[in-house]
Amino acid sequence: MMLTLFPLWAALISNISAQLIKPFVYYFRTGKFDIQYTVACGGFPSSHTSTVSALSLAVGLVEGFESTLFAVTCIFSLIVIYDAVNVRYYAGKGIQLTKQLISDLEDVMSLKLDDPIYFEKIKDVLGHRMIEAIGGFVLGIAITLILALFNGLL
Repeated sequence: MMLTLFPLWAALISNISAQLIKPFVYYFRTGKFDIQYTVACGGFPSSHTSTVSALSLAVGLVEGFESTLFAVTCIFSLIVIYDAVNVRYYAGKGIQLTKQLISDLEDVMSLKLDDPIYFEKIKDVLGHRMIEAIGGFVLGIAITLILALFNGLL
């Protein structure tokens, strides 16, 4: 693996690994296997977190932990993780609440909502719980360290 592309490969492999693990975690939790989880938002582990944590560590290993690029990458990673755990998570909760309110209006008030907007398929799982982000962080760091060992960076 070319040293200059090490951060790219570490991030990509971490992302793909996280996505491939998701259906198995879902199966472990529910007893149902759903291959769709390989491309799903949310779930354990967070592929967003695994990707940016792998990227930050890889940049630190290649460029140095005192470099400006490492500092920029760390700030970028913190923003992405914060977004995944807070902004995107609560956006998904807002969608779930809206869906439930529409369902309750139809049931309780016997309303027939026939506008096409009410029939749009919208994902309601967008973000991550903290434990999912922690899992992604650990995965990203572990994959990067393993790759670094094989590439003589450690």
